[in-house]
Formats: sequence, structure tokens, C-alpha cells
Amino acid sequence: MAASTVWRICIWLALSAGPAGAGEMWITNEKDHTVSVIDTKTQELKASYNVGLRPRGIIFAKDFSELYVCASDDDRIDVLDPETGVVIRSMPSGEDPEQFALHPNNRYLYIANEEDAMATVLDVTSDEVLAEINVGIEPEGMAVSPDGKIAIVTSETTNMVHWIDTEAQRLFANTLVGQRPRHGEFNTDGSKLWVSSEIGGAITILNVATQQIEHIFHLKIPGVSKDLIQPVGIRLTADGSKGFIALGPANHVAVIDARTYEVLDFVLVGRRVWHLAFDENERHIYSTNGISGDVTIINVASLKPIKTLKVGRFPWGAAFRPD
Repeated sequence: MAASTVWRICIWLALSAGPAGAGEMWITNEKDHTVSVIDTKTQELKASYNVGLRPRGIIFAKDFSELYVCASDDDRIDVLDPETGVVIRSMPSGEDPEQFALHPNNRYLYIANEEDAMATVLDVTSDEVLAEINVGIEPEGMAVSPDGKIAIVTSETTNMVHWIDTEAQRLFANTLVGQRPRHGEFNTDGSKLWVSSEIGGAITILNVATQQIEHIFHLKIPGVSKDLIQPVGIRLTADGSKGFIALGPANHVAVIDARTYEVLDFVLVGRRVWHLAFDENERHIYSTNGISGDVTIINVASLKPIKTLKVGRFPWGAAFRPD
């Protein structure tokens, strides 16, 4: 074998076997009122910072210059400097913010206010509340389409997806889905919306153009009671090939063929898995495991868990920041 070929093989093995590139995974801890930071290159915990009470939703600005955290029990959004971990200001959020989504314009933050049956639209550059939109009871999931034209809210008790025109800042449609919808996730081209139904144990696929249901599939794990299979967080690969779904007290992450909706695998993680986030180039996906107080790192290529790290009490949300 030629020396150049051997050299290329060695490089490929090193890249495929080694940890992810440099970056950080930021985790909200509900009970500790902190965010934990994991170095994604070493896959070790590197820092912890104080934030407001009961942090849940977490997202970076598009340029990663700021980090936004839902301080749910303080009814505010904390803004952190990710270089120092310091809360540099707080923004109004409406009552009990749980999840939120940032518009592609990097200005408009769409916030689900669980206790108020409302969605708040906030301009993060001015801290101005642009709109307060009435939705169903106990809104939680929030997402904005890739083109920025639509925001959606899932209401847990009303069992609906609410569709918001982001130009007019008003509802234009409602779609009934399965029991207790917790999370919505657009695919890369914005044509489909995946919605998890926690009590229904199902995933609903919606056609974004028509707001109609295209497909529903239920999840079953051999040897696990169906009552424990409670889908919550969803992440879809950029190439549209796979979906990863956190299954709550079933303590597994489901891996789905995103084109056929067939189950590819179930990955055992920690106790009461809530949400998921990819690291750089989607080499790994991190799961937040609330009751066990840890994060499981899953190799996306092999679909195998490779490490579990203790973080704070009741980790909930996760967001990646590249180096």
C-alpha cells in the first residue's frame, strides 16, 4: 500500500475516533438555578454559572455573542456573556417563560408563557415587547421556521399547534394534535414540522404549507411500559436523514429514519431525558437527563452512548456554542 494512502487512512481514523472539535455545550439546571458548560473537545465539565430561578429554555444569538436563558420562576430572560458566564442584563418575558425560539433576523425572540396561555414577542436589541399573542392553555414548545415567516407554539392542555404569522404577529391557524404536545421542530427546508405528544406517546408530522397532519407514529420499546414512553425534545439532522427524540421517563432516545419514520434504534441514557442538542458537525448529540442530574453523549454515527457527565440538579435545556 502506498505511503500516501496509509497516511490518509491514519488521518481518517484519528478524526473519526477522536472527540468532537472545540466548542461548548451549555446546560440549564432547573433545581440549582445554574448553567453548566461542557467542553465538547475534552467532553468534560469546565464551568458552572448562576442565573435566575428555574432556568429551562436556552439559546444562543445567531453570532454566539450572547446567551439567552428562560429564568422561569423569575419571569424574565437572562442574557449572559458566554465568554465570562456573567448575566449582563435581564429582559421582560411575560409570566413563566419555558421555551423560546429566535427569529433568523437575530432580533425577535418568541417566548412561550406557560402560566399565561400567551406567547410574547420580544425585540432583544431594545428589550421592547412587540406583541402578546393569546394561544392555548399551557403553551410550551416554540419554534420559528427557517425562512422566518412562521412561528409555532404547542399548548400542552389544549393539545394544539398554534401558527403565528411573524410579519403580522398574529395567529392564522390551529391544528389539533396528540395529548400534551411538548416540543415542535421544523426540518431544514421548513416543509415539515415534527411535534412530540408526551401523553400520547406519539410524534405528529405536519405539512407546514397546509398546517395539516401528514403522518403520526407511536413509539414502543420492548420491555418498557408504554406509559413511560413520553416524547419531549426533538432534534433533526441537517441532511434530513434522522430524527432524535427524547423519551422522558423511558430513559431512552429514539432514533428515527426521518424519511420513512421507521425506528432505527433506541439509545439508553440517564433518567428522565428532557432535551437534546448536537455538537459541531453533528458528531455527537447530548441528552439532558433530569432526574439523574447528568448529560449523556451519544455518537451519532454509531448510535452508541460514549459518556455520561454529572452536571447540576435537574438538567433541562441544552445549546451548543462553537469555538
